[in-house]
Amino acid sequence: MKFRKERQKTFEWRGKPIFVKHRTEAEIKREQAVEVSQLRDPQKDEDRVQRPEWSILIGVCTHLGCIPISNMGEFGGYFCPCHGSHYDASGRIRKGPAPLNMAIPDYEFVNDNTIVVGKP
Repeated sequence: MKFRKERQKTFEWRGKPIFVKHRTEAEIKREQAVEVSQLRDPQKDEDRVQRPEWSILIGVCTHLGCIPISNMGEFGGYFCPCHGSHYDASGRIRKGPAPLNMAIPDYEFVNDNTIVVGKP
């Protein structure tokens, strides 16, 4: 699937939503500037992506398994309406009851516009 810039698409993989987002330069800079020591589940943005412009996440809140809404919340990423967890555009928990960052599936880029999720 080809994406337009600033676009997100949700796919289903093994019964779970996969959020694939093409991030803007501003989002990339914002997420890379986050002070990791201030995060509940500390991870650098660079450790959560293979290519800075692409964020690929399992779209499940780590609190009780609800599905967050994209492009919402106080940190410009995802908001879980069930209990109020806020994630940034890298899928890192920033506020609310979720204990961990959103999970990242195993994936690989086949070319510039195609990824394969999961291991063969």
